Amino acid sequence: MLFNYKYGGHTQISSTSRSTSMSFAPDTLREQTYFVGKLQQKLAFREAIAALHDVVVSDLRFQSKDRTAYKEWAAEQEMAWMSEYATKLDLRENEERIKWLQRDLNLLQKRRHEMMKPFWEARMKYFDFIYKNDRDMWIVLDPIITIHPEELFFECFSKDESTYAKLEANYETFKEINEFQCGTTNIDYSHDLYQEFQKIRDYKETDFRIDPKGFSVQTTNEEIFHEKKIEVPESWVRGFLQVSSAMTLPAISFELHSMDIYNICSLLRRFKENSGPRSMVFILRPNQPISILFEPFNKEIVCARSIYQGDESQTIRVWGRRRLLVLERLIPLAKKFTVHLLGSGLPSFFIAEMGDMNFTLGLSGWTANDWSRVGNFDLMAPRANVDTFTAEKVFSVLKKSFLAKPEMLAKELNLDIKTVLGALSLYTQAGKVIFDIKKGVYRLRELSKEPLPMDALRFANDRERLARELLTQQRIAVKKVYVENGLRLEGEFTWSEKIWHPTAIIDADEKLVEATCTCDFHIRNKLYKGPCEHILALRIAEKNTSALIST
Repeated sequence: MLFNYKYGGHTQISSTSRSTSMSFAPDTLREQTYFVGKLQQKLAFREAIAALHDVVVSDLRFQSKDRTAYKEWAAEQEMAWMSEYATKLDLRENEERIKWLQRDLNLLQKRRHEMMKPFWEARMKYFDFIYKNDRDMWIVLDPIITIHPEELFFECFSKDESTYAKLEANYETFKEINEFQCGTTNIDYSHDLYQEFQKIRDYKETDFRIDPKGFSVQTTNEEIFHEKKIEVPESWVRGFLQVSSAMTLPAISFELHSMDIYNICSLLRRFKENSGPRSMVFILRPNQPISILFEPFNKEIVCARSIYQGDESQTIRVWGRRRLLVLERLIPLAKKFTVHLLGSGLPSFFIAEMGDMNFTLGLSGWTANDWSRVGNFDLMAPRANVDTFTAEKVFSVLKKSFLAKPEMLAKELNLDIKTVLGALSLYTQAGKVIFDIKKGVYRLRELSKEPLPMDALRFANDRERLARELLTQQRIAVKKVYVENGLRLEGEFTWSEKIWHPTAIIDADEKLVEATCTCDFHIRNKLYKGPCEHILALRIAEKNTSALIST
């Protein structure tokens, strides 16, 4: 996917002994979005934006060792080793020939090094230059910033696409706000800005602005503009859509004290696992301290300050725990941490609540399970049948207020809450709306200025395509049974003389909360990689009354 940007200049940060000024250049191809103010909570903002940067540059995928130099050395030494071996055998008649061949080999190797040396040096200088002067080339997209009536927030992804971060700052973070225009934009960002952020001090006056001048000089000073055309992998865009969908799913929530997060990070720093399982097990018992077990060394942390307020005992296992080290520098600032767990092996969200700022860290099920390729959580989101007119009406009301709860939208438009949730889900999956998991509201956040190619993004996996084929071929028999707080679906699929029996439980908000199937995909993966094609087809068929057998 090709994204075009046109920035009114470059982002600049200037620092003196008395003040720091941050001026971000917005994308002028998007709707006017700007903000001008003075920071009040300077150190907290510095640490939070630094944690956001840590997420951007993090890559915890397995990195195999580069053995190129060793292989070259071994190849060069092979003939020498053979020569020494022959010498030890006292092959005197070949001694002169071996010496002659060795001299020729050494000469060829010397010439090879002389010929390749300029190339190797040039290649090293090139990568050093990019690393030091144009680190942007290592980042897929410039960060996204959204300005709303009561707050602004940054969003980003890690290099391995397994970690999502969002920094929210309400307007109490600023002691003075001169002007702002709500909207979403990309900002010109370079790695050098991170070093400048570290110069923010509490005794310095700090200006923060998303420069409005960038929009006022579009016709008079074209020479100051610079354009970017970035070829973005679909996985990056799909990752944002999956995060938004995962946030809307039912979760088990509880609070952790800042010292509990400190103990988690301290244990991860002190112990290094050499074998699996590398999981972190949350043991939740009603009205008792939360316990966290670290495998495989079976170290347990009892969070005496954090009492689980849930009604049922739960044991939830998550992987990729070292990604939590991003939260280390936020521990002194956080009043508490709120944790949302979707289930064992499923995504989790850790929210550092710092008063007027919140930092949300979203982790996929495990490090190698990135948000875009494996977790299809948009398939588990509400899927009510909503006509285009109704969906657009819901979106237009949200666009006016920028944020709203589904109940408020349903009341204002006189619509059923399921219809409103279905419409919001459609726009969430289209990248135009995001769910605020902290405040429980839907927010306007348009990921790009042009509509996303949903045909290419929606069928990124074969399961949904196969589900559509099953429905098209009418190879399905479904029945529904109303149960407490939801609906139970039972189906039978016939395909190529094979029969599958999926079941699904849909809650009152049209969300998939439990499902089973007899197919191989579900037996192997459960819901860790999203629902199989049979469960998905079962959900779609429930809305198709012609294919439904009700009981």
